[in-house]
Parts: sequence; structure tokens; C-alpha cells
Amino acid sequence: MAGRALAVANGDDLVQAVVELGRTLGLEAMEQVRVARRIWGAERFIDVVLVHPATRKTLGLECKFQCVRGTAEEKIPATIKDIEAWPIPGLVVFAGEGFTENMRSFLISTGKAVEFDELRPWLCLFFGLPLEEKSEVKVRKDEGGELFSGV
Repeated sequence: MAGRALAVANGDDLVQAVVELGRTLGLEAMEQVRVARRIWGAERFIDVVLVHPATRKTLGLECKFQCVRGTAEEKIPATIKDIEAWPIPGLVVFAGEGFTENMRSFLISTGKAVEFDELRPWLCLFFGLPLEEKSEVKVRKDEGGELFSGV
């Protein structure tokens, strides 16, 4: 799996796995970063903030884990909306078998969420880091200028 460096069994594990993945990619990682207040007065925290050390490009990550079906996923649309109020770009990282197929589809359709297993390539693209090579197959031009795949 692309992003799975650790087995994720709960929300805290997911946060730690995201932090570890960020650090593995050479990014600075901070947890529970306070960013002002919500409209009803509660303090707003971002689960993980990743920063590229050279460019200072920054990304906030809200981690959501659900192992069984339940009402936790009903809060996800509000989380997507809340990210719009952050002072930095944000993304929901989700994991667990408890998310319904409809909720997975909704999350992915927003462009503001990614499953943990797909986080590594997403972060590489966002921060301009090298992507891992998946295979030895490369596209080249033959002598006549036509494209073909070969090893």
C-alpha cells in the first residue's frame, strides 16, 4: 500500500502514521496546531501540519478514523467546510473500514480528502517531491518517432 508505514487501528494511530510519513518525506511535522476559534467559541486545532523545510509550503491535515459504521462520518461534511476557514491549505486524511462507500465517494469527490493508503503520492505531488517509480516500464520513441513502452 502506498502510504501505509504503520498499522492504523484508531485515530491516534492515524495521526502518528501521518506524522511519520511526513517526516519520512523530509517534511517538518507538528501535531495539534492551534488556529484561533470556531464560530461557537471552541478552539480550533489542526491534527497535523506539514511544512516543506526549503520552500516553507504548508499543509494542514485533519485525520479521521472509523473502524465500524456509525455516526462519526456524519461530521465529515462539517470538517470539509471547516478546512475552508484555515489560514493554510487543508486536507482530510481518512482510514478505517467503518466509512460507508457513499462517504468514501463523497470525500474523494470534494478534492479535499484522501485515504491514508494514497497519502504518500498526494504529498509528493503537493510538495513537489519525487514520486516513487512503480515499474521499469518507460515510454520512449522508436527510430521512426513513434511512442512505445519498453523496459
